[in-house]
Amino acid sequence: MTNRSRSSSAEGELRLPRPPGLLRRYWARHPRFADILIAAVCLIISSVPFIAVSVLPDDIGPRSGDGRGVLPTLGVVVALGCLALLVRRRHPLLVLATSYVVALAYLFAPAPLSGPLLLVATYTVAVYVSSRAALIGVGIGMAVLAGTGVILSSAGVISTTLLWGALVNEGVNAVIGGLIGANVGSRARYVAALIDHSERLVVERDQQAQLAASAERERIAREIHDVVAHSLTVMVALAEGVAAAGDAERSRPGVEAIAATGREALRDMRATLGILRDSDTAPLAPLARDTTADTVSSARAAGFDTRLVVSGDPGDLDSRTRLAVSRIVQEGVTNVLRHASAATRIDVAISYDASGVAVSVTDDGLPAAADGESAGFGLRGLRERVGLAGGTVTAGPRQPHGWSVAAHLPRQEYSA
Repeated sequence: MTNRSRSSSAEGELRLPRPPGLLRRYWARHPRFADILIAAVCLIISSVPFIAVSVLPDDIGPRSGDGRGVLPTLGVVVALGCLALLVRRRHPLLVLATSYVVALAYLFAPAPLSGPLLLVATYTVAVYVSSRAALIGVGIGMAVLAGTGVILSSAGVISTTLLWGALVNEGVNAVIGGLIGANVGSRARYVAALIDHSERLVVERDQQAQLAASAERERIAREIHDVVAHSLTVMVALAEGVAAAGDAERSRPGVEAIAATGREALRDMRATLGILRDSDTAPLAPLARDTTADTVSSARAAGFDTRLVVSGDPGDLDSRTRLAVSRIVQEGVTNVLRHASAATRIDVAISYDASGVAVSVTDDGLPAAADGESAGFGLRGLRERVGLAGGTVTAGPRQPHGWSVAAHLPRQEYSA
């Protein structure tokens, strides 16, 4: 079982080619020198048959001795064809066509002649264009060469022996050059595909890192907003109550509530900042606690008639949903303390059932001109948090007066 899984994973991975050797690295750094050297070697090899034909007796070839008169012209054509190799990287198809022109010129030689020009040209097309282009080009070129040779042979211009020799020689050169070029070209295209794939992976990795950082910033902003906005709102409301009270004994509970709220806010802020400092800490784990009762107590301490009604059994509700419930209650109560005028009562209802949990926070006040919907980050962050938990949230005025925040969160699959 283990060996099978290892083999399947190995097949799915990209196999890297061997790094290029010293000679290949040198050719890659000096392409112009490589082309000059190839053209020179091709010219030297092609010149050997001309020298041999010119020094051998007249009666060794299939044509008469007067065929030697075409050797200078043929030599010029072959030399120009070899010089065309200098532009083989930029114009590979033009070089291939030139090589077949030289092959046609060989038909007029006094003896069967051939050179490596077609081999190099076919190799170049297979490497720098495609194996399919090389195959098509060789097919067309050999068809033209054979057709022209048959016409010349039928007219008695060349012998059948010279025709068959030219077709065999050029065919072998084309096959050898095409096979080598297909192998080298496939490897080059595979390496290029690997490089392109790795570049795309780097881009995707950077994009994912940016998205993750953005999501983390938004999550931290929500946490800091929930902690700071609620705590400061409660502390301001309590401080106003203490300032309005003329008796020190009557103001003592309010002062103690302010101190307790400040300590609670500091604890939550330390937990949030601890997430930023410690990369091994699970995100939001220190804050995944039920603060609903504390929120209701703070509202009562601020002078609001706050009622909490909980129905149903939460059961194995996951920590993310529990945290969302607490933040919904916190945000709803904070909006009442900050924006509702003439509010005296806050009703908080939490209902658990098999499908999930429903939360509502209502008040009997008059919403301000700039309602909680547009006043700040609170409701927007609340919608994002509820959306992450797979739920929905609505907020708006209710009849005849007051404001309502209602949300429904589905039960999540609990995974240990």
